[in-house]
Amino acid sequence: MIAPIMILVAGFGDNRSVFDPLLKTKLAQCYNLAAIDLPGFGSPPLAGRTTLERLAECLDAEARRRGATIVLAHSVASIIASLAAMRTGSPIDTIVSLEGNLTADDAYFSGMAAAFDNAADFRAAFLGRLAELARSDPNIERYRAAVSNADAQALWELGVDAHAFSQARTPGEVLAQTPRVLYFYNPANMAPASLKWLETSSLKRVTLPHASHWKCFDQPELLAEHVVEAAR
Repeated sequence: MIAPIMILVAGFGDNRSVFDPLLKTKLAQCYNLAAIDLPGFGSPPLAGRTTLERLAECLDAEARRRGATIVLAHSVASIIASLAAMRTGSPIDTIVSLEGNLTADDAYFSGMAAAFDNAADFRAAFLGRLAELARSDPNIERYRAAVSNADAQALWELGVDAHAFSQARTPGEVLAQTPRVLYFYNPANMAPASLKWLETSSLKRVTLPHASHWKCFDQPELLAEHVVEAAR
């Protein structure tokens, strides 16, 4: 039997390296895992402005090319995957969301971009903030290295767009329009408003106590076991 294809998409400013440990787990035995880099974040940036919708168009095209119906999306990539699934004729019918944005309060890092009027200043401030956080969290150091390699203009433009999107719409409601959603989270990592939204939603969810926000990187075996079980 040919294993179904699951596309893996990293969160804000990150790239496919965050999924490297996951490629060696039980999940890779059950699915054909395809970790991709979005334009500006590991692959050449788009011509023109980088937005959630344009990245969703790229993801949809990748899903069509590969014949993939499942996307595993981390953080803000859940919005991108949701928008891709909503495109006419998209094959995407399942999103495995790793603490994907549900409310405006989830724009922890991307929301910073709206406070800056140019890419260079945002990049410098963002990397500085991550350097501070990395002192107590080794996961942040890996993430900071990925962000430092991202295209600065794409990073800022995506952050500004994600902030505006989350102010105008409720990301969780957009995610819920996907035919099948599996939401994995640690309540300790979530904003109160998002936990409240999740409690009243119909999303199928799996709690992973003590898991970090980057569970695909530092707890891949745990995540893989739960994804395989929940996706049956």
